[in-house]
Amino acid sequence: MKGDMGNGEIKNIKYTLHISPGKVEINYFKDLWRYRELFLFLAWRDVLVRYKQTVIGVLWSVLRPLITMIVFTIVFSKLANLNSNGAPYGIMVFAGTLPWQFFSNSLSDSGNSLIANSHLISKVYFPRVIIPASSVIVSFIDFLIAFLIMLAIMVLWYSFIPPASIVLIIPFLALAFFSSLGLGFLLSALTVKYRDFRYIVPFIVQFGLYISPVGFMSSIVPEKWRLLYSLNPIVGVIDGFRWAILGDVSQPLWWPGVAVSAVVSALLFVIGFGYFRNTEKAFADVI
Repeated sequence: MKGDMGNGEIKNIKYTLHISPGKVEINYFKDLWRYRELFLFLAWRDVLVRYKQTVIGVLWSVLRPLITMIVFTIVFSKLANLNSNGAPYGIMVFAGTLPWQFFSNSLSDSGNSLIANSHLISKVYFPRVIIPASSVIVSFIDFLIAFLIMLAIMVLWYSFIPPASIVLIIPFLALAFFSSLGLGFLLSALTVKYRDFRYIVPFIVQFGLYISPVGFMSSIVPEKWRLLYSLNPIVGVIDGFRWAILGDVSQPLWWPGVAVSAVVSALLFVIGFGYFRNTEKAFADVI
């Protein structure tokens, strides 16, 4: 930059702009707050689109876990003769199905969310992380509706009054959120670059249903394998849900497994968000 210094002498003045990574991240989180209305709009739009032109509408959020409960109760309780340690088998399965449905729906929806909103990404700036995060919120709304129905079924059909400990599902729900968001960020970013993940994600969800303790209790896993089994983050979530809803009637909560699932959930969130941030700037060019 050239300027007159007042004595006829022309000097070159150079300015150096320093951008620290920490400052960039702070600005990014400020943008997240500034675009909160867009986040809510995308979530509300997805809720409306999901049940648009359906006969029973939002009841689908209840029907899917209810059918899963019926099938798993017949298969594992009647055919495989697995027991639930005195707890109603249907409630035991339903208590495992709800967090699993939340987790699996979050992965399926958030994994394809960036591709589905490519028209927004290529035209307008906003923190892209809003898109997969809003998909997780939509799945959470489905979960809340199904959870209220589950409480009604427990009381009216099974005459089972939930204990006061049911409020303890909140920290386990937080674990489900962290793992869902982390994997959602990771899978959505990978899907932008590698479209193969559009076919891999449904396989992951289907395989995860079979290896997660949805239709059975995790206590049937041999003791020497339980820590390894708990590397599946949804294991600690499902066990925690059942413990909060049924108490020790079904099975005592195995805290080492919960701790492992919590650590894995936190790592998934950090890795997923970090990878998303590192690749986010190229989304508009690649998508």
